[in-house]
Amino acid sequence: MFVFHPLTDRTQSGLIAVGLDPDAIAALIRHALEEDLMGGVDVTSVATIPVDQRSTATFGSREVGVVAGLDVAAAVIEIVCGDQASEFSPLVSDGSSVEPGVRLAEVIAPTRQLLTAERTALNLLCHLSGVASLTRRWADALSGTSAVVRDTRKTTPGLRALEKYAVRCGGGENHRMGLSDMALVKDNHVAAAGGITVAYQRVRELEATIPVEIEVDSLAGLREAIVAGADEVLIDNFDLDQMREAVALRDELDPKVRLEASGGLTLETARAVAETGVDLIAVGELTHSARVLDIGLDFEINPKVCQ
Repeated sequence: MFVFHPLTDRTQSGLIAVGLDPDAIAALIRHALEEDLMGGVDVTSVATIPVDQRSTATFGSREVGVVAGLDVAAAVIEIVCGDQASEFSPLVSDGSSVEPGVRLAEVIAPTRQLLTAERTALNLLCHLSGVASLTRRWADALSGTSAVVRDTRKTTPGLRALEKYAVRCGGGENHRMGLSDMALVKDNHVAAAGGITVAYQRVRELEATIPVEIEVDSLAGLREAIVAGADEVLIDNFDLDQMREAVALRDELDPKVRLEASGGLTLETARAVAETGVDLIAVGELTHSARVLDIGLDFEINPKVCQ
């Protein structure tokens, strides 16, 4: 039976420092490895690699992008190899922009275990770096404006905390983590409650202090949401002229209310949207459609045998 090792204090501290729960990350990694091993062993590696062989390998970027998830990759290797058997040395930091050929981290570990850990580590590192890279493209498109790109709850089940971390690495802002830390009154809530104002009031009766955002599809709805007391208003599917009118109305009624644009937004139109004066741009594709960043794990020739 395959033995999973605990995370070291150093790795746990690194995850905590970037806002991740070490226990949750370790559980996710163990689940991914169990899915890969299917209750057995890595047949190919066990059959072809001597038990006492060690290797040095390097994670390297193969295209332009932004790195996210090095601590997570380190955790994968540590859980498979154990802290006494492996050494993971990052050569760049999460959030770093990289070019093809840049070395991201070096690892020294037993070859069998390193090969077993390779795919899980790369799956997570490539995916998170892809999220960070796409977010950075949006952030760059908005550079020089007051608008910020923000993610949504359209995340991969089980990976929300990691994907939202990757968004932060790319220069984006996180929306709510879940359904309980912020209220987002959408069109269906409004319809079911009987109106914007009554929906807002019912949220406040249940939760007096959490932020409340209300989705609207018209200037009349925006006015009602601001007057009701919304902290933020999601203006859905407004064109550029309507966005400018929405910003002017917000400035007139309550400049503290943040406006978030959503619906059909693209990188090509991002800057024009930001220049209308909205504060936030909601982009679901940051997490649900980001292409992975091509990262490889390359082994050095002439592996060593443990002494």
